[in-house]
Amino acid sequence: MMLGPSFEFYYVDTQGKIITYSADPSKVKRTHIDTSPIKSVISNRINAATLSPQNAASDTSVDTSVDNNLITSLPILGDDPRQLNHQKIFSAAPVLRDGELQGYLYIIIRGENYDSIMQAVKANNQFGESSIIAAISLAVMLLLLLGLFRYFTLPLCKISNAIKGLSNENWETQKLNLNLTMSQDNELQLVVTTINTMLGQIQKQFSQLQNIDEQRRVLLADLSHDLRTPLASLQGYIETLHIHGEKLSAVERSKFIDISMKNSKNLKLLIDQIFELAYLEGGQVTLQNESVALGELIYDVAAKFELKAAAKRINITVDPAECNYQIFADIGKLERVLSNLIDNAIRHTPEDGEITLSVAEHSKDGKKLEIAVKDTGIGINQNELTHIFNARYRASNSQEDKQSHAGLGLAISQKLVQLFNSELSVESQLGKGTRFSFEVVKTQLV
Repeated sequence: MMLGPSFEFYYVDTQGKIITYSADPSKVKRTHIDTSPIKSVISNRINAATLSPQNAASDTSVDTSVDNNLITSLPILGDDPRQLNHQKIFSAAPVLRDGELQGYLYIIIRGENYDSIMQAVKANNQFGESSIIAAISLAVMLLLLLGLFRYFTLPLCKISNAIKGLSNENWETQKLNLNLTMSQDNELQLVVTTINTMLGQIQKQFSQLQNIDEQRRVLLADLSHDLRTPLASLQGYIETLHIHGEKLSAVERSKFIDISMKNSKNLKLLIDQIFELAYLEGGQVTLQNESVALGELIYDVAAKFELKAAAKRINITVDPAECNYQIFADIGKLERVLSNLIDNAIRHTPEDGEITLSVAEHSKDGKKLEIAVKDTGIGINQNELTHIFNARYRASNSQEDKQSHAGLGLAISQKLVQLFNSELSVESQLGKGTRFSFEVVKTQLV
């Protein structure tokens, strides 16, 4: 055993019985081994060696007679004394005494200790290989996870960077858009589309706020001018009366007082309309609905403007003459709308013109009535119809008269009609007249 754990030594007799061995007795499980492989090894060795006549003569006593079938190619395997059904590579040599064969020295190559050590080494190698494979697999998995993480987060990074870039955009002059296209239709593309839609709405609202602000500035400028004119005139005549009152004749004093009263009335009318429009736009107006005889209301409003219409020889008619409809509405606000429309019609209708107040059932179920005010005036350009309800807007062909107008009548009328859950509509042709109409809900027929 000094040669190392790779060798196991056994001494067997010529019949294969194990006589002695260099091993722990508890580990040897065979008592006999097959001698055929031993004879085959010895025979191959003799046949392969170049023997001198003296060596051949000295080995004549060795029994090397074996079947040719036992002479096989290397390696030749022999029985393993430590295993009942296992063979191993071996080496053997004959043991002679006085030239007579006594037995064989049987040596197992790679013995049990060697196998145990090699198995431990292999186990360690397998563990090392397994550890390397596991480390490589873990590294590959981490790379794949990083790739997947990059794949999923790259679009989010693009979206985040695009949104951050919006802070540097000029919202007044540029159209806001992420300008991102995902590789396929997925949730991220839906997010991009939703953000672009939201940006479009923000841009639209921003533009509307700019337009409203611009309209507010123009309105304030116009109203300031309109307020300054009667106020300056009123102040001038009052100062004249104050400074030269005793030097003025009674006729001049009366004339100045009349002019001052007229300017004060115009100033009060303008201020009242400004407050009325402000309350309407602020949603601070409530309706006081009651049962109203529509025919009586229309005739009362028409009668209020008879003198003013007669001054221009304008005829005001009601169609049908017997307007027996009952409605449920705020009589004060409805009268205000009709008054604004008739006053506007008289102002833009030339002499010998015609103004018609008509009422007709407008819906198929007969529950709604259409109230219309039609004149034979100068009409309005088609491209200006969408602007006439803006505060202080004046049509390009509007006629001036001697009275002051704030230009808020149609804007106020539109806001009042919207309180009735309707819209003030307009139809017009140049030189043929204009027709304003809106709807109210009928309650019953009187």
